[in-house]
Amino acid sequence: MKLRFCFVGALATGVILALTAGRGNTADRPLAAATEIHPESAFGGYLAALHAQQNHDYGAAGAFIDAALAADPDNYNLIRRAFALRVSEGHIAQAMPLARKIAAHDGTAGLAGLVLIEQAIKAGHFDTAVKVATAVPHEGAQRYAAPLLVAWANAGRGDIKQAMRDLDTMGDTSGLGPLKLLHQALIADFAGEKATTAAAYKKLLTAETPPTTRIAQLAGNFYERQHDGAAARAVYESVAPVDDSDVAVAGLDRLARQIVPPRPIATAADGAAEALFDLASLLNQADTLDAALVYARLAIDLRPNFALAELLAGEIREQQGQPKDALALYRRIERGSLYAWTARMRIALTLDALSQTDESAKLLESLAAEQPQRPAPLIELGDILRSHSRFADAVKAYDRALARVPKPTADDWRLFYSRGVCYERIGQWPRAQADLERALKLRPNQPLVLNYLGYTWIDKGEKLPEAVKMIERAVALQPNDGYIVDSLGWAYFHLGQYARATETLERANELVPDDPTINDHLGDAYWRTGRETEARYQWRRALQFKPDADEAKTIQAKLDHGLGAAPAKVSGG
Repeated sequence: MKLRFCFVGALATGVILALTAGRGNTADRPLAAATEIHPESAFGGYLAALHAQQNHDYGAAGAFIDAALAADPDNYNLIRRAFALRVSEGHIAQAMPLARKIAAHDGTAGLAGLVLIEQAIKAGHFDTAVKVATAVPHEGAQRYAAPLLVAWANAGRGDIKQAMRDLDTMGDTSGLGPLKLLHQALIADFAGEKATTAAAYKKLLTAETPPTTRIAQLAGNFYERQHDGAAARAVYESVAPVDDSDVAVAGLDRLARQIVPPRPIATAADGAAEALFDLASLLNQADTLDAALVYARLAIDLRPNFALAELLAGEIREQQGQPKDALALYRRIERGSLYAWTARMRIALTLDALSQTDESAKLLESLAAEQPQRPAPLIELGDILRSHSRFADAVKAYDRALARVPKPTADDWRLFYSRGVCYERIGQWPRAQADLERALKLRPNQPLVLNYLGYTWIDKGEKLPEAVKMIERAVALQPNDGYIVDSLGWAYFHLGQYARATETLERANELVPDDPTINDHLGDAYWRTGRETEARYQWRRALQFKPDADEAKTIQAKLDHGLGAAPAKVSGG
């Protein structure tokens, strides 16, 4: 589940497409010395780096490129790649010599220019930052990053009017209005211009309803410092139902105790770091993860212990299949941080991904004991146990979680669904059915519930017409989910509608070609329609995809003997 801390909740696709330039790569470990790796040639090191990069092992990729660069130090392509890898690993100081070489060779190099601007701001050399920015092309990601960084550089040297003009150069791209408004508010607040700040936050909160946690945190902080408790309370209460980071709880607690918080952006470097984090959060999409990580790393470099940026970088590394890097980032977040709870929850989940399930469960139990009113740690514990087929233990965890939910709402459908799945897997169907029906009552058009309940009825030969209608609804809601499409095909199969089943199961197999159950079902449908050679082919494919032992035994029996006689067609439930 993605963090909800980015500054904007919804974003036009065009903005993401406009932000695709300047991608980098990452890892979170010390920079490997080039002498530790000895490729046979610079080209060999380059190829090894490409392979490591494709596997998202950016630490190894950087080491291979550095070794190649040592063998061919004037190779501009190697310089560029080594630079990008160092930046995306968070080794900004080591990247600076290469950034200078790139800028000298190509004054319009975007990422190198941004790093030079970032480093100038970090050093407090605001005039230098503004000067360097004149050479950075305003295209792709730089179209938005450069004006934001320059605006904060000008704010740092006291030219607030110019800073606001810099923000205007971002243009009016659909979806970026909240970004501009946020930094207008932050710069005005930084300059002590209370009326301008208040006006910008008012517009921002009107545009983002409800606001994301980050917007609520920054706006609420401003209202608290202006002693406008009513406005602050309204902002915090608007995000309280979905706030997993304690932002709302902490804000409301301060209001009750009449404690005034410090200003969140104390320096121009803090503001620039916020801008880089905001851009990283926008780029946190499947096709732009590398670029998102680069901006997150730069934000952390500008503002060490920037917990939100560390959380975001960790999330990205998880998505890239690098849980060890993610774990290191989450563990950097200090226990006293407002986001410590979220970080520790992420640590628990990541430990499980690293096959340290017992340690993960122990941490979740500790979190559950610390916050006895919160169901989240117990829900996550149940999910982890369920993923390891420990269904009876998962039921116990879900029971404890539900004890902390006195009045279930629509958002609690998943808890009943998850427990229902576990009950079904341990053979307690009446309880499973009750939970699945409760989940469906809470969220009537939830495709997962419609599919699971309908499929199980079909598998048991119960309520077939009703089950088919449920799965048809699920397919209409999620037509590209191969597993749900498979359920529909299997329903038609049980109804004896073999031609229709075959067509539907072929579609499911196209969507998920490597699932053993879907291939097995398609084989059955082929057999019933007289396509016995194709049926045996599908059953062999099903065995290649490693079904569980019982399923494999059944499939092998069909390969040996075929299917028995077709049952009578079902005409009613």
